Amino acid sequence: MKTDYKIVFLWDDEAGVWIASSDEIPGLVLEHSAFDVLVERVRLAVPELLELNQGYNGNVNLHFSISHYERMAISG
Repeated sequence: MKTDYKIVFLWDDEAGVWIASSDEIPGLVLEHSAFDVLVERVRLAVPELLELNQGYNGNVNLHFSISHYERMAISG
């Protein structure tokens, strides 16, 4: 059974929120304006989603990938 899962955190500058998702955990799409709150929400959601989708109980490793970019206008 798979025990390592990648979670991607992206900053949406227009909406002003962080978005967490995973191609490896069906149904995991969460957002929040505070990164630390979103990480905690992910930690709560992952076990429930893995149990519901795969019937998995046990230890897993979460690998967080974080991407934050901003668009800037430079006028001279």
